Amino acid sequence: MKAYVYVSLKKSVLDPQGKTIHGALNKMGYKGLADIRQGKYFEIQLDGLNRDQAKAEVERAAKEVLTNPVIEEYRYSIEE
Repeated sequence: MKAYVYVSLKKSVLDPQGKTIHGALNKMGYKGLADIRQGKYFEIQLDGLNRDQAKAEVERAAKEVLTNPVIEEYRYSIEE
């Protein structure tokens, strides 16, 4: 199995890197980009776990290590 974890800043947290990217793209002539928020992406290979165990381990890793819960949120998916 493989897990895909997406981490981003909470909507209430200012994203200066996203704003900088947005400004640069506008200057380069890209149109219609209303807002950009940046984040982190993780691919995790899972072995020897059933689906419920995999979900539990990914949740634990995301909460305890991959995110700062004060300013970040996450979502994930698991593929067989």
